[in-house]
Amino acid sequence: MTAMEFNHQLIGLEKNLKQYARSLTYNRDDADDLVQDTYLKALANRNKFADFTNLKAWTYTIMKNTFINNYRRSVRENTAFDNTNDLYYLNAGKEPQFYAPDTDYSAKEITREIEKLESDLKLPFTMYNNGYKYKEIARQLDLKIGTVKSRIFFSRKKLMKSLNEYQ
Repeated sequence: MTAMEFNHQLIGLEKNLKQYARSLTYNRDDADDLVQDTYLKALANRNKFADFTNLKAWTYTIMKNTFINNYRRSVRENTAFDNTNDLYYLNAGKEPQFYAPDTDYSAKEITREIEKLESDLKLPFTMYNNGYKYKEIARQLDLKIGTVKSRIFFSRKKLMKSLNEYQ
């Protein structure tokens, strides 16, 4: 494939690339930047494209990998390092926390409502709130993952109904 044919076919994918980029970023400006980065990488690596293969799939792969790399880079940039002995800066938080007088009462009331749940709903719900993943809960309680998800869902519904004054 000549460079002219390659460029023509690549430009023909613009509408599809913009749609795909918007589905990844959910932001028009970021999507346009992603399309531009994809074009740049595709043109720079034209010699790596094998003739008589799917240009659209190749370009989509470039876009997906670019998006993932940009996301990972942004996560790394937002990571904070605290070299103090007691991790003061990480533990301090961004703003001082002031609790309302009724906060302690609210937490006790919520805990009381959780304790009122039936045990088959309460156990998966408390495990999920303690940081367990659905698969871990299912494995530990010997349940199907769908059963775990529905029990957590029904627990939430019951708690929302009984604690409707907090909504």
